Amino acid sequence: MDSAESPTKTQAGEDENYNLLCQAHEQFNNLEFDRCLELLQELGTRGESSGPVLQHNRAVVSYYKTGCTQHSVLLKELEALTADADAPGEASSGLSLKQGAAAATVARYNRAVIYYHRHMFGTALERLAPLVARLEALEKAMAALVATLQLQLLLATNQLNRAEAFLDYLQYKLNLVATAPSSNSAEEAAAVGTAPTSTATNSSVAATSGGAAVEGAVTGLGGSLQLLQLITLVLNRKPVVIQEDGTPEYAALKAQQYYIMKDFQMAAKQLMRINNECTQAGTVTPQLSTCIANNMGVIHLRVRHYAIAAKFFQNALNFDQQLAQNLRQSTLQTMSSARSCEILYNLGVAMLHLRRPKEAFQCFLVPVKQFHSNPRLWLRMAEACIMEHEAKLVEEERQSQSETTPSTKPYAPQSAGVPEPTLEFAALCLRSALTLTQHYKTRFHMTVVSSEDVEAPEPKDPTQESWRHPQDNNFCNPSKPVSLESLENMLAAIYAAHSFVSLRLGDHVTALEMSEKLLACERLSDAHKLLGHMYAGEALMLMDKASEARDHLDPTFVGTLNAFDFETRDWQLKSVDAAQNVVRYNLAVAMALQNDLPQAKALLANLTHSLVASKAVALRRFIDLKMGPAPGGTPS
Repeated sequence: MDSAESPTKTQAGEDENYNLLCQAHEQFNNLEFDRCLELLQELGTRGESSGPVLQHNRAVVSYYKTGCTQHSVLLKELEALTADADAPGEASSGLSLKQGAAAATVARYNRAVIYYHRHMFGTALERLAPLVARLEALEKAMAALVATLQLQLLLATNQLNRAEAFLDYLQYKLNLVATAPSSNSAEEAAAVGTAPTSTATNSSVAATSGGAAVEGAVTGLGGSLQLLQLITLVLNRKPVVIQEDGTPEYAALKAQQYYIMKDFQMAAKQLMRINNECTQAGTVTPQLSTCIANNMGVIHLRVRHYAIAAKFFQNALNFDQQLAQNLRQSTLQTMSSARSCEILYNLGVAMLHLRRPKEAFQCFLVPVKQFHSNPRLWLRMAEACIMEHEAKLVEEERQSQSETTPSTKPYAPQSAGVPEPTLEFAALCLRSALTLTQHYKTRFHMTVVSSEDVEAPEPKDPTQESWRHPQDNNFCNPSKPVSLESLENMLAAIYAAHSFVSLRLGDHVTALEMSEKLLACERLSDAHKLLGHMYAGEALMLMDKASEARDHLDPTFVGTLNAFDFETRDWQLKSVDAAQNVVRYNLAVAMALQNDLPQAKALLANLTHSLVASKAVALRRFIDLKMGPAPGGTPS
């Protein structure tokens, strides 16, 4: 079988079939899908030997005829065509990798395209794997399509190291992409950024010998690969020059580069420039408005302008709802542009910072259905539950002080599995977060770079297998890959929250276990060290082990803590003095439980911080009553 550009007619009867094929191709390009289907049907009645190819083409033309919305029907047709190739134990007999890609090859590619647009990236990678494994055997046009989609999927799943290695393979082995222009400055910045703009993949009809094959074609194929190349290098913090061509995609990538370099002001100006230019040109789309609003929200969230960030995220949701009004009847490109889960995730984080836990919890309920293996998301849900519970306690205390007769509310029993912002559900969230984080820590991949590698780096090995070797710690999708320090900080936060929730629920054994694991963590911050001792001491006191609790409540260790670690956190302990007062108060409680009343009373006399002043006065009165009146006078 020769290439599509030079079909061979070995029999006289093929001349007429070839003419029908060319007519069908022309009718498809002219959007005359009914006439195209008639011609393909006529080819089938003539005993055309390429049955699977015609079946594939009829399915794609019918898909276009219905407005590109019946992708479920198309997917079933494609699955039937590739059933033999997917059968276990068979050597992909229906998958031809010669020139003029056969029906099974193109059908497999189109299946991966559909799964990609449905945000089923893992499934798409599995379906595309046989084609990627034989990429060098594909004709160049088809190889470029497969490579483009593979690179998009690696970026969508945050496999940034593997994407860079795959890019080297495409550049040095297959010569599909050119070398990207690099800058002289090699400044490194935090690996946080906005979602890259993905190129849409369509399908078109191409003529081949012996029948018609539908090959996925990307408009401006070289430009798409070049854009993906730049996105890969930017996300991997490589020095690269982005030459804008007037399109929003390159301009948005430039804004993302500013963001990664922590130049947030320039990133915001770049996004506003894109919005103004597209508004003047009349090219603003809901997809572009959603991207700009979400990215502006991410920038403001990064600089702690939480209220402004929440407003931008809400605007992004409004734009996104225009796309997601009826996803079942929308095109694949529209479906892939919907980003409600990611935006709601961002909005939930902003709401947490704004002390609006109920709204944050409702935001997290949507993305947790898709990103249920993200331990950070489960931790955020638990934090929302804890914050809501504490707010209710404060409100109940305020109402009890203002009312002479406290009102009683009937509470119906509720299952801990019901997704409500309660401590019981918080405990479930923390168990999920802890299980996932411990599992990911065992799988964490460390890249060891020696001084010899820096001075004399090894030459690149752009082979088919080499690009699969790099590992990515992409455990928190849709967020970028995490570092070991970030993973350990998250584990410490989970232990601290789990211990606190267990104390509130009366599970003192679990609270003590979590606090001890917290204190055993590596790279433990001073704030978490303080919480670990506090929770361990409280759990031991509640277990009638006051003597052991006093070991955790020694005030001397507080003086060694870093004051900056307290001042920069969003909590009540803003200074070492506040931490000293809280620890001394708890130590006084432990002393009182051991009937060491004089020493406890002496300790309470120096507690003047507003956080513990009222509690210290109440405890001192209790001690006075228990000690009785002083000899020869009245109680002090």
